[in-house]
Amino acid sequence: MNISLLIIFLFAVLALYIGIRARKGKTMDMAQFAVGNRGFGPFFIFLLVAGEVYTTFTFLGGSGWAYSKGAAAFYVPAYIVLAYVLSYWFVPKIWRYAKENNIISQPDYFASKYNSLTLGIIVAIIGSLALVPYIVIQLKGLGIIVAEASYGAIPPVAASIIGALIITTYVIVSGIHGSAWTAVIKDIMILGVVIFLGLYIPYHYFGGIQPMFEAVQSAKPEMLTLADQGLSTSWFVSTVLLNAVGFYLLPQSFSVVLSANAEKSLRKNAIMLPIYTLLLLFIFFIGFAAIIKIPGLQGADGDLSLLRLAMQTFDPWVIGVIGAAGLLTALVPASVMLMSASVGLTKSFYNVLVPKASVKQQLIVSKLFIILIAFIALIFTITGGEALAILNIMSYSLITQLAPALFFSFAKNNLINKYGAITGIITGVSIVLYATIANVKLATFIPSIPHVINDISTGAIALIINLVVTLAVTLVTNVVFVKEEQLSEIKTN
Repeated sequence: MNISLLIIFLFAVLALYIGIRARKGKTMDMAQFAVGNRGFGPFFIFLLVAGEVYTTFTFLGGSGWAYSKGAAAFYVPAYIVLAYVLSYWFVPKIWRYAKENNIISQPDYFASKYNSLTLGIIVAIIGSLALVPYIVIQLKGLGIIVAEASYGAIPPVAASIIGALIITTYVIVSGIHGSAWTAVIKDIMILGVVIFLGLYIPYHYFGGIQPMFEAVQSAKPEMLTLADQGLSTSWFVSTVLLNAVGFYLLPQSFSVVLSANAEKSLRKNAIMLPIYTLLLLFIFFIGFAAIIKIPGLQGADGDLSLLRLAMQTFDPWVIGVIGAAGLLTALVPASVMLMSASVGLTKSFYNVLVPKASVKQQLIVSKLFIILIAFIALIFTITGGEALAILNIMSYSLITQLAPALFFSFAKNNLINKYGAITGIITGVSIVLYATIANVKLATFIPSIPHVINDISTGAIALIINLVVTLAVTLVTNVVFVKEEQLSEIKTN
């Protein structure tokens, strides 16, 4: 066993131990399992929300996008920071209503707000569609990181299987508590590794960050500006807005909100998290440095730019530490995703079928869902999951179709009803599915359309249509119900 693999192995064991031990002293019921009995203060909320930012997708994909796409990569910190700013106002409203109504899952929130079990089921299905690809990405990323950082001693598939077992084990035992405590060591690791790499590599190879960008400007100036078509300004703006609105609609982010001990904790994090998100820039610095130092990576290999440049620069023990940090960026977010998806399915499906199910039965079913979802994600990870790549592209676009129903629900007198909400969501989701699977854009139907309009995110266009349909169906159904009530009164009189 080489020193790099030994370090990764030790951190994997440490994460499993901490994740299991997190249950100590707690009587596990559904509220404790899913949202920590709403007992997490600003510190743990900070770590769990940050865990959704610093994932393997960010660790590999952030540097990979900077390497392959250049300036377009900056959409990631832009939408995350905007999401945090928006959360200052609307996230406490979600928490307050959930606490008052004893809600512990996203589907429950929508079902309660609109008095519709059907809407709860739809939200659970969309949430699962959005989450499975993300879990697969974490497992795939974990496999790549461990395989590369161990210098090939552990194959990617074996690493993914071991990671899935670790995650599944401590989530089943400790629920969200396991995620919270493993997030502590994860964020310490990622903080140190990202800052160190983001500063050391530019100064080591170029003498500073500015000289590094000057080198990129000289060699590939197109990497420092947005494209005229495709990943253009209109794509950037629409994608940032869409993802910012959808960030807290992702089931795992929603679950973290429900686990807070007070509205104040959520607002404190909304203030602090944008600063922490700026660390993503250090990851991008590594990708830009790799453009000059390891040219020639094509396609998906661009995601290996961080690891390849690090292996070219450092001794194996340093690569072991980097690999361990990468490992933890998979474990924490994937564990919250598994837990939130399983609880959502339990509350929206099982409890509808078995409304008098005991707490013990609900816990057992949730844990069975965890095993099932983890197994499905692992199968897609091993077999390649090309279909999942399509789902991943549209995950944010799918989940953001819940936005109109969410934001209208904050009003004292909701302007939309359950029929409008359901129809709007189904319409938006159908547009996203069709456009992504058929690979169509507005130019497919209107060839002469300007690029500035054609490049707008499909999810954003679907969201606008969703909103129009939601309002229209609400108006029509309200009129129909008023007429039915009037007719009923006339017959009664």
